[in-house]
Amino acid sequence: MKKYLSFTHILFIIIALLTSCSDDNETITTDFRLTTISIGEQQNLSAFTNVDPESSIVLQFSDAVDESTVAKNIRFIELDGEDEFELKVNYQMDADNKKLTVTPVNALSNYSDYKFVVYPGIKSAVGEPIFTGKVYSIKTGMEDSDKFDRIDDEELLTLVQRQTFSYFWDFGHPDCGMARERSTSTNTVATGGTGFGVMSIIVAAERNFISREAALERIQKIVDFLGRCESYHGAYSHWIYGDSGFIQPFSDIDDGVDLLETSLLFQGLLTARAYFKNGNEAEQKLCADITKLWEAIDWNWFRKESSENVLYWHWSRNHGWEMDLKIRGWNEGLIAYVLAASSPTKAIDKVVYDEGWANNGGMKNGKVYYDYVLPLGTDNGGPLFLSQYSFLGINPKGLTDAYANYEEQTRNHALINYNYCVDNPRDYAGYGENCWGLTASDGDNGYSAHSPNNDNGVIAPTAALTSFPFTPEESMKALHFFYYKLGDKIWGKYGFVDAFNLGKQWFDKEFIAINQGPVICMIENYRSGLLWNLFMSDPDIQNGMKKLGFSSPDLK
Repeated sequence: MKKYLSFTHILFIIIALLTSCSDDNETITTDFRLTTISIGEQQNLSAFTNVDPESSIVLQFSDAVDESTVAKNIRFIELDGEDEFELKVNYQMDADNKKLTVTPVNALSNYSDYKFVVYPGIKSAVGEPIFTGKVYSIKTGMEDSDKFDRIDDEELLTLVQRQTFSYFWDFGHPDCGMARERSTSTNTVATGGTGFGVMSIIVAAERNFISREAALERIQKIVDFLGRCESYHGAYSHWIYGDSGFIQPFSDIDDGVDLLETSLLFQGLLTARAYFKNGNEAEQKLCADITKLWEAIDWNWFRKESSENVLYWHWSRNHGWEMDLKIRGWNEGLIAYVLAASSPTKAIDKVVYDEGWANNGGMKNGKVYYDYVLPLGTDNGGPLFLSQYSFLGINPKGLTDAYANYEEQTRNHALINYNYCVDNPRDYAGYGENCWGLTASDGDNGYSAHSPNNDNGVIAPTAALTSFPFTPEESMKALHFFYYKLGDKIWGKYGFVDAFNLGKQWFDKEFIAINQGPVICMIENYRSGLLWNLFMSDPDIQNGMKKLGFSSPDLK
């Protein structure tokens, strides 16, 4: 027959256990007590949160303490799941032996859980024990000191642009000049990433990071290489071998050309054409070479050989249309339809945009998230790159068509993402007004398209920083946090690393082209509108966007 213990019996056992560290069984009094426990500015809590990892714990007693009873009656324990690890600590009493400062020998870990136990075996100087022990929970935040000296915000923006640009300039493939896919890549270059890189080179020339002549030379090198690369119907693959120009398969059946990556590439090349269009003979040659590549793209082929009113993402000489992925909104693919409609040689008709991209209005959302209407896309907006990649060149300010106000779309998408991180419904470490931004990036469990609907605690700096034109105040707060507070962890030779997870204390070591480039470009659009002005001024783009029914102050 089972026997059940009463509450009184259980309480007696707990007290007996707590008093087991005492030297003897003297009569317990209530005169000697712990009056105050403080950690930083927090005081007399059962649970201390967001504690500075370098903090000490200060205990104030009602009477002088018998110092010899302290060490074996105080425990500082780190919690790691179900495991517990006792920490080594130092003790310091004040002159009257009433205040005890407990300091871990090693600083606590960021965003970690601890338990601090005061057993009743601690005695006063006259031999009185504390009536009862106490257990406190401690959850650390992060060490809050600035890792770099404070500088003017404009200077900081320039620093970020310059250092991030090094990814494309110093780490560009030596044979072809194109952007390598990520910082661990050797011979793999990225088509879309190169488009972002070309735009970054233009920014660098305007900011005097490099000369205009050096920018011309590098972009000409890229264009010459593209003229020799393996391509089909004018389009290029996602990845290319940087030495040979042959297609590098992205997957088993994705071993052909990628229309969206090609579009991101030409967003950059057309911006370069606009930048150099009135230049010297060498610059005119570059513009002519870009035009030749631009006019070679058969956009209608990617309507499944002109048979459907939708653009397809992939085609392979080995697998044909087997990937079977339509470029249908809302996603990062708007640029493909704008370029397809803008082609001076092989343009699509507006019906392809309406039926294919817009799905006859099926891409609309119209719901409210965190008090912001989301015109297009999935619930909560999805990863931020969806409203960023196409808008490195396309200016969403004042841009409308039959389906949306794109200034509202880009701004509200960013604000929903920001407010979700501030709300932090999954209670991830670090999330808040200074630390936000969910997009496709590396993560501690691999690469993923992070979003409010796919959130595992991973923040990507590119998400908030590429949102500068839409959320300047929120993005600047994030930049301050990333640089000043986390700079020792996430700032490197190519700018900010791709991602981090504060709860897991995971900090990426890599940089990725498609996330580094937008940082440079969108900070510049925020500061000067340079890339928007160049891309939107292109006569082909003007014609194409007006053909699709867009209205904008930039469309003359």
